[in-house]
This record gives sequence, structure tokens and C-alpha cells, in this order.
Amino acid sequence: MTDFSDVSMEESTSAGGRWAAGEDPAKRKQILDGARRAFMKYGFDAASMNDITREAGVSKGTLYVYFANKEELFAAMIESERAAFVAAMRTTLAEREDVEAGLHDFGMDFIAHLTDEKVINAMRTVLGVRDRMPALCQRFFNGPENLRTILRDYLVRYVEAGKLDISDIDLAAAQFLDLSSGSFFKFRLFGSMEKPPSKQEAERVINGAVRMFMATYGVANDR
Repeated sequence: MTDFSDVSMEESTSAGGRWAAGEDPAKRKQILDGARRAFMKYGFDAASMNDITREAGVSKGTLYVYFANKEELFAAMIESERAAFVAAMRTTLAEREDVEAGLHDFGMDFIAHLTDEKVINAMRTVLGVRDRMPALCQRFFNGPENLRTILRDYLVRYVEAGKLDISDIDLAAAQFLDLSSGSFFKFRLFGSMEKPPSKQEAERVINGAVRMFMATYGVANDR
């Protein structure tokens, strides 16, 4: 039975401007950051709730107020990471007025994220628990707002502006993601590529992806 007697007053009451139990966003982030360190250090299966409380610097009572178990905590951590990256990519595209510049920057950020050590480790962990946590895998790879939906919205903007001629925008978005990832993702995921690609190599792949995409979908007088 979990002992909640050591949950601080700041976490157990909303009076006087304090957060109600389990609702303090700063405390939640503190726990998620600690969980991330624990999972990276020990792996998902080996990491215990005690390891997470130690890394997060919170009591076990506080931890259980926010998360019922390790699986719930891991799912929240993955969702937090994914949402932050998706938001950053949406901002990247929103700030670009030239379609090719936007695709280039999107592709470069996509490669950097996709081949980052933390992301690769998270993906390996998700794949490792797919049989007992299938919903987590679905959320990780096909969230309600993922990279494909963001890229699709971006392409719609330029189709409507007459800069692109695309009949199947969902297909076009998927094609650009495939062109951008090259073989980097597979090599990193399966361990045959120890480090992320250099910026020069990433530029080579993304510039080629943009050229191929625009050759297929760019309006003639804008190519």
C-alpha cells in the first residue's frame, strides 16, 4: 500500500494559490525529467519507481500522486517529448514564407531529431514494450498531431497559394518524410550508425529531397 503521508502541503491543497494534489506543472516536469534520466540510465524494464524518485528528488508519496505506475509515467514522458518536438516543428514551418526554405529547415530539424541519441533510445524502448503497451506505440508513432499532419498543413498552404500542384497531399507529406530520413534512421535504430550524421551529410540528403519534391510538385513558373 502506498503511503501518501509525505506528500507536501504544496501538492495536497489548492488553497492560498497552491496547487491541488497532482496538478503542479513544475512538479510534474521535475518528475518526468527524473524519469527520463532513470530510463536512460537503467532502461525501462530495469528502472524502478525508487530509481525514479531518487533521480527526480521527490518522495514516493509525491510520485504516486502524479503517476499510478511506471508504465503511466513512461507514456507521459514519451508524450511530453513528442508534443514538444511537434510544437517546435510547427513553429519552424510557420516562420517560413518560401516553400523550399521551409522544406529544407523542416528536413534538417527532422533528421537532427530522428537521429538524436535520446530519441533513438526512446524508440528502442517503445518497440521493446509494444506487446504489453500497444497503445503507447500507437500514440508514439501516430499521435493526433504528428509530423505528417503538420507537414500536410504546410503543403496545403502552398497548394492554395498556387506554389505547389499536389493531388494527394497526405501521400506527398509521407514521401517528403521518407526522402528526408534517408537511411539515417534505420542505421541509427539498429546500431550500424553510432552517431548522428554530420551537418554536411544531412544537408546533402535534405537538399536532394527538396529538389526531388519540387521537381514533382512545384508549379512550373516557381521551380
